[in-house]
Amino acid sequence: MNKVKVRFAPSPTGPLHIGGARSALFNYLYALKTGGDLVLRIEDTDLERSRREYEEEIVTSLRWLGLSWQEGIDTGGANGPYRQTERLDTYRRYTEQLLAEDKAYPCYCSEEELEAERQELLAAGELVRYSGKCRTLSAEEIAVRAAQGIKPAIRFQVPDSKEFVVDDLVRGRVVFHSDNEGDFIIVKSDGIPTYNFAVVIDDSLMGITHIVRAEEHLSNTPRQLMIYQALGLAIPQFAHISLILGEDRQKMSKRHGATSLIQYREMGYLPDALFNFLSLLGWSPEGEEEILKPEEIAAAFSLERVSKSPAVFNLEKLNWINQQYIKKLESTELLSMVQPYLAASEHCQEFEAYDRSKQLLIIETIRDQMVCLKDIKQLIDIFFIEAEADDEARELLATGSAEGVFDQFAAGYPEADAPGEIKAFLKKLVKDNKLKPKDVYMPLRCALTGQMHGPDLPNMISIWGRDECLRRLNQARK
Repeated sequence: MNKVKVRFAPSPTGPLHIGGARSALFNYLYALKTGGDLVLRIEDTDLERSRREYEEEIVTSLRWLGLSWQEGIDTGGANGPYRQTERLDTYRRYTEQLLAEDKAYPCYCSEEELEAERQELLAAGELVRYSGKCRTLSAEEIAVRAAQGIKPAIRFQVPDSKEFVVDDLVRGRVVFHSDNEGDFIIVKSDGIPTYNFAVVIDDSLMGITHIVRAEEHLSNTPRQLMIYQALGLAIPQFAHISLILGEDRQKMSKRHGATSLIQYREMGYLPDALFNFLSLLGWSPEGEEEILKPEEIAAAFSLERVSKSPAVFNLEKLNWINQQYIKKLESTELLSMVQPYLAASEHCQEFEAYDRSKQLLIIETIRDQMVCLKDIKQLIDIFFIEAEADDEARELLATGSAEGVFDQFAAGYPEADAPGEIKAFLKKLVKDNKLKPKDVYMPLRCALTGQMHGPDLPNMISIWGRDECLRRLNQARK
């Protein structure tokens, strides 16, 4: 058996979509699992919409996600170039071969003629496909049109009444009939090849053995099979993975929120968390565990466990997975990772005024509330804004017992105010006054923060220190 070789071939017409990232990931995982190679190729034949900045963003996003490849646009390799607009001479040779073998022909139909033909078929309730009227043009008729300066498109001549079968590695046996396809364009009148033509030649010349791609490409497969056979090229194995749907079970779009990988990166989702989450969209490991390292996912991955059913993008699950990864980070690493988001906070200078030990304590204190890294902008507010009691907190502070707790807190505040010392001090207040813990903790929390709930109270007291805590208590007394 030949070495497995897969590819990811995005079009640089926008930021990398989350669905494209999942396709790239599945190809990467399959290559890793089988000891194969991955190729990153850029399909930029949409000249109007393709941009180099999108190409660069795709490469950056995939690298950030943790993917690597053996051949491609930025790494080179023996089968380049890896940008389609740099391979036009190659496509031209194969076009000439099909024309010489009467498997393709020039088509001079205008867009207006094609649209009129389409409307007639729709009105008659017939299958919309090209009639093939340019198939039978004589050499003289072709010469006349050439003399008029009309540049033809090149159409592939679809064989009549032929069956094409794909034993798809995910979807099983799929049968296509050529009678459902009209002669289709393989080269546009400007000389640029169409997707279905260029992709077959590229995959063949680059030695691609397995094509793992989204289900929406299944409809392209019969045309590609026809071209493979017409050119006498080896046909790779196909695996069409399910689409990703929003929670309303509609195709992912902007109405569902962020749709590109770079948006999730900018919000502060961790690459390993997204790697983990995307791998579970349409694939499942054998066990129940859902938090898996990239190497564990690669070891367990198989196309046999890829589902035919659509995958639902569950933001709540992504948030939960990302939280688990944030909780596992060392505080020093997390502090480093949140720096860009801290820089955008109005309290950045106040945070930086603390020494490093207190900065790390703040990070440890709010870590469990962080869904993604950008959350730090709001989560640090509680340390720097004046406490304004909400209705619940006001009601609790209005009880007579709060004043006594405040007095004892002020009188007994320990000289060493590390979190452990503060915790021991608060426990002693509870014990000495024969109170329940909530009778000490709740009035202090409400007075210091204005809220009934929040981060670990001993940590917060330690971060503020004696003077700031007493100032806040005096404000609460007023």
